Amino acid sequence: MSCLAAAAQAPERKVVNNNIIISDRDPKARIELPKSVWYVGVDRFLLQEIADCELYAFVEVDDQKNVQRLYWIQFEDYLPSKPDLHHQYDSPRHMTIGGFRFYVDTWVKRTNENITAGSDEDHITALILSRGYNMPAGMMSVRLVYLLDEQQRKELMIIYSENLKPTGFAAADLKKGGKAENLWLSLEDDLLVRARQEIKIEPTNKP
Repeated sequence: MSCLAAAAQAPERKVVNNNIIISDRDPKARIELPKSVWYVGVDRFLLQEIADCELYAFVEVDDQKNVQRLYWIQFEDYLPSKPDLHHQYDSPRHMTIGGFRFYVDTWVKRTNENITAGSDEDHITALILSRGYNMPAGMMSVRLVYLLDEQQRKELMIIYSENLKPTGFAAADLKKGGKAENLWLSLEDDLLVRARQEIKIEPTNKP
């Protein structure tokens, strides 16, 4: 059986109940998002033929189904056939939520900028658009990554993104060299606070 077939036939290991994901392994956890979110769906796929990914998308939208906030939850394992691969993160920033210690990164970008075909970003964008939602021109994002094992082959990734339009700036304005570059640090700090407030995680491996 091919790796692709095996991934497609493997049972999903999560239960979604409105704004809550219950994961029974890798890791055992309960992830709660705001009650205002809409569950978009799940996509199970092989990422670049090297990792098994299980991606869950939630959004907050306006009356025209324009995405205002995106919650991207992804469980990822390197395939056994790729024993030499390990996740590597060097971010000096960390955030602890419910006992899980995450690496933290932030960025701002146009939503259609540098999307690699077959990437996880390609998959989540396609999933959102297939459900009739509209992506904004630009978003600012926080990425949280928790590594499950000493070998660093399994990870839980959570990306929280917000529509840039309410800030009055485009992505290029806030990047290095942009006309509002000096405002990014303040916007970033507020974004991190909101991410911490909106995402709740607790372990479920209780006796």
